[in-house]
Amino acid sequence: MGKTILVETSARHVHLSQADLETLFGEGYTLTNKKDLSQPGQFACAEKVTVVGPKGETKMSILGPTRNATQVEVSLTDARSLGIKALVRESGDIEGTEGCQLIGPAGKVEIPCGVIAAKRHIHMTPADAAEFGVADKDVVSVEVKTDGRSLTFGDVVCRVSDSYALAMHIDTDESNAAGAPCEGTIIK
Repeated sequence: MGKTILVETSARHVHLSQADLETLFGEGYTLTNKKDLSQPGQFACAEKVTVVGPKGETKMSILGPTRNATQVEVSLTDARSLGIKALVRESGDIEGTEGCQLIGPAGKVEIPCGVIAAKRHIHMTPADAAEFGVADKDVVSVEVKTDGRSLTFGDVVCRVSDSYALAMHIDTDESNAAGAPCEGTIIK
């Protein structure tokens, strides 16, 4: 068996643009770092917003820092509960996706697009990619062996950057199916 990768659960969350952050929380507002995440510079925030779809609503955590565009990442189960058809996309690829309403303590924002089910992916540095024999945007399969829940994830995108730390991200539906957190091995 080859080198393993930590498989982490990326639960539903929201990434906000600075403009939407200020509409939801007030002019000049900055996010409060509650907990650093595994990816350098990324953090879970103390703040939450209410995400509203045609069938329901739920409070979601915000991840910081702010981004160029607002994006809501949900599992397909979350999407059904909200009444939104979330397309499986890489983070940042929001064109043509459905939108929703976000409610914060200071206001509301109607995003025209941006609700996605994040495509499973592996963050890795260039050195990690060389060690695994993959390149940025390669699509691989990852085998996970867990007690009674072993499986192979297909369609896993390799994302390579000097600013990443080695970890695979899956949503809560996928995590529950595999019994994550766990470790995985790339198979081609």
